[in-house]
Amino acid sequence: MRYEWRKMKSSQFVSLVAVFASVNIIFDSLMGLPTLPNDVWSGWVFMVAPLTGMVLGPYAGFLSTLIGVMIGHSIYFRDVYEFLFTFGAPIGAMVSGLLFRGKWKIVLIYYTALLGIYFITPIAWQLPIWGMWDVYLAYVILLVVAVIMARKSLWDSKSKGLPHIIAICTIIGLEADVLFRIFVFVPCQTYKLFYDLDVNTLILKWAVGAFETPIKVAMSTLVTAIVGLPVIKSFRKVASLNWLQ
Repeated sequence: MRYEWRKMKSSQFVSLVAVFASVNIIFDSLMGLPTLPNDVWSGWVFMVAPLTGMVLGPYAGFLSTLIGVMIGHSIYFRDVYEFLFTFGAPIGAMVSGLLFRGKWKIVLIYYTALLGIYFITPIAWQLPIWGMWDVYLAYVILLVVAVIMARKSLWDSKSKGLPHIIAICTIIGLEADVLFRIFVFVPCQTYKLFYDLDVNTLILKWAVGAFETPIKVAMSTLVTAIVGLPVIKSFRKVASLNWLQ
């Protein structure tokens, strides 16, 4: 399944990208829930990034979210290193957009590659394996979706199952964001280069993240599944979006 913009002027599309960038700026510049320092999503961008990718498409969604988090992080400054980690948000938006259009192969390659790199990193062997259970769950869901889509085209936006499709794309996109941050943090060794953390501190972060991150993912999934359906339908009418089987 995929869709494309039709009968839409370039200026209209640019305006739409700017609108979503503005929304991402607002959500990213708001102080998030209390977390450990240097933790995932200190703002609220996780609430809008997946929908940005699904509405705008993977590449425009990436650009819009990137603009949003770069400006948002400048307004609500965490530290200079966060500008690197926050690339996970536009990547997550792109992944949601790709999967929403049925491009599961690219998403599967991304997940498999980053998980593989993580598990061959020696320091990862000392961290609790259950600390990333939400990422593993997202990977399993992705594998199930890939098998279904490879055997039969069931990814139909006109079906009553669209809210479930939106929810799945939200989960996969957000966990792709988390996976990117983990990749930068552990295999790229920024935990040591940037923050000078020891193994015990990393173990604590993994334990906290095992409970904290899934709560945020659940919040975003619920809201996006509810709000996403009318938003997508509205933009399809305004922008003359047409689904192609």
